[in-house]
Amino acid sequence: MSEERKYAGCIVDSLLYEPPMSDEYRKMYEAFSKRQLWIDGNLVPGAFQMNTAWYVQAPEEPTMFAEHAHPGEELIGFFSSDPATRELDGELEVVIGGEEYKITKSTIVFIPSNVPHELRINKITKPVFHFSVVNTPTYDNSSYR
Repeated sequence: MSEERKYAGCIVDSLLYEPPMSDEYRKMYEAFSKRQLWIDGNLVPGAFQMNTAWYVQAPEEPTMFAEHAHPGEELIGFFSSDPATRELDGELEVVIGGEEYKITKSTIVFIPSNVPHELRINKITKPVFHFSVVNTPTYDNSSYR
């Protein structure tokens, strides 16, 4: 007799869901990255939103994520694929409230709620692991400019 497990639906180990996006945006995103996992309240009731991906090369247009804001706080992470070093072998820029910050080593960025921000991917020579966590049940991209 099989026993139903109460929390089995809380474990996401494959890419079961991706946010709605245009075919053009999806094609552009897949040209420079490989999404790994996505979780949000649509997939797991009660969860907040998290995205993970490997950035494998710089996109043709560095500003991939134009200025936008979210109603919840966001954590954005970039990690070196070399466990012996924190160096990214690449260059990204995060713009927070109009202030530009260059990122060349493993970094976690906190974005307060409703603060405009954007991401520029200038150079990738070795894969960079990326994650973003937004403290809301779903990813709200309605403020993209």
